[in-house]
Amino acid sequence: MDLRGVKEAGVDEIVAWIRSKNPDLEGDVPPGTDLIETRLIESLAFLEFIGLLEELSGKPIDVGSLAIDDFRTLDRIAERFL
Repeated sequence: MDLRGVKEAGVDEIVAWIRSKNPDLEGDVPPGTDLIETRLIESLAFLEFIGLLEELSGKPIDVGSLAIDDFRTLDRIAERFL
C-alpha cells in the first residue's frame, strides 16, 4: 500500500470511530467538515481519539505541541498525523 493508500485507510478508521461516537450521523463526513464545531469530536472522547491517532500513525503524540486546529478537519488530521 502506498502512502496515499495508508492515509486513506487511516481516514476511513477515523470516520468509523466518529460514527461509533455519533450513531445518529447519516451520510458522508466530507474532508473539510469542521469536526470540532459540529461536535463530531467532543472533549470527553478527545483522549481516546488521540490514542486512535497514535495507533494509526505508530507514533506517540506530544499533547503539549497540539493545537485545536490540528483536529478541525479530516484533511488536517491526515496531513498532521497520518
